Amino acid sequence: MNRTALQGSVRVRMALGAALVSSVLCAAASAAPPVAAAPVDAGEVAAAPSVARTGVECDCPVVYFDLGETLVHTAGDGSTGYQPGAASYLRALRERHIRVGLITNVPSSWGTTDAERAARLKKEVDTTWQGAEPFAWKDFGDRILTPRTEAERKPAPALWQRAKADAGHCRVVYQAETAEEVTVASSLGFVPYQVGRPHRPAFLPVGLVELLGRRSA
Repeated sequence: MNRTALQGSVRVRMALGAALVSSVLCAAASAAPPVAAAPVDAGEVAAAPSVARTGVECDCPVVYFDLGETLVHTAGDGSTGYQPGAASYLRALRERHIRVGLITNVPSSWGTTDAERAARLKKEVDTTWQGAEPFAWKDFGDRILTPRTEAERKPAPALWQRAKADAGHCRVVYQAETAEEVTVASSLGFVPYQVGRPHRPAFLPVGLVELLGRRSA
């Protein structure tokens, strides 16, 4: 690559990174939920700056994920394991004391409560797990939201509405692999991010997630 082309590529990456920062912070500053906003489409953010912490754990923001093909991949033989980059991303959020949760479709017949359905979900995933590192269920605590009825299955808004109510004044992020889900989440007031897009960070950069905590509604 010649010098001119290299400089142009760097400028493009910087512009895309600035656009991502602007999109996320503008969404966080808005008190009203965005109306059918397009998903945040991240540019190549090489390294978003980490916000310094004071040692006092902050409850905000809360980062929710879809599970299948967002954090967990199911192979053709039925075995499961982390999506590339998912384990290290969860670890980075954990180190910064950022709360995480799951919003995922499972059969409503798996239990009468979220806890019962979550227990069945853990069993199903763990039975087929082939990863060297076990799935970090402990990180999610009781923030594993699943449909109470078949009518609540995504893309119905019920699970996102419950997550937002549980978050109180905190900003909420939703990351998933499908455009439909992140668009619905955006329309309900979440900061959305579609994972797994080519030439973009696999997940919303942790530095930007931390900035959202400083701009909680």
